[in-house]
Amino acid sequence: MILEEILTPTRCHNKISVASKGKLLSTLSDIIALDDKKFDADVVFSALVERERLGTTGLSRGVAIPHCKVAECTEVTGFLVTLENPIDFGASDGLPVDLIFALVAPSSNDKQHDNTLAEIINFLGDDDFCFMARQTFDNEDLYNVAIMA
Repeated sequence: MILEEILTPTRCHNKISVASKGKLLSTLSDIIALDDKKFDADVVFSALVERERLGTTGLSRGVAIPHCKVAECTEVTGFLVTLENPIDFGASDGLPVDLIFALVAPSSNDKQHDNTLAEIINFLGDDDFCFMARQTFDNEDLYNVAIMA
C-alpha cells in the first residue's frame, strides 16, 4: 500500500479539539461524511462505535486506529488526525491518545482491510513519524509529514 492511495490533504486534520473518545468518533464520522458524500455520518459513527465495543483501537504511545467497514465504501479510505489535547482511549498502556489514523473499508473485502490495517499499525510504530506528526502546524503540514515518512 502506498499511503497516497488512501490519504489526501483534505483527509488530514491537525490539532482538532475533542474532550472524549465518543466525541472524537462523532467528529471523525462528520469529517468522513464531509469528505465523501456517499458516507452517512450516522452510519459511520455507528460502525466505529460498534468496532470499539469489540475492543479498543487505542494502541500505545498515544496512537489509535479507529476503523470500520461500511457498505457504501468502495475502497479503503484513511484519515489522519492529531488532537489539540490527548484523550483517554482505553489504550493498553493507559496513555491518552493524540494521534489517530481512522480507516473506513468496504464491508466486502476483509483481506484489503486487514492488510491496510497491518500496514498502518506498522507505519504508526515509527517513533520519528509520530514525533513529527505531533509537531505539525496545519493540515497540509500533517499530510506532507505523513507522505514523506
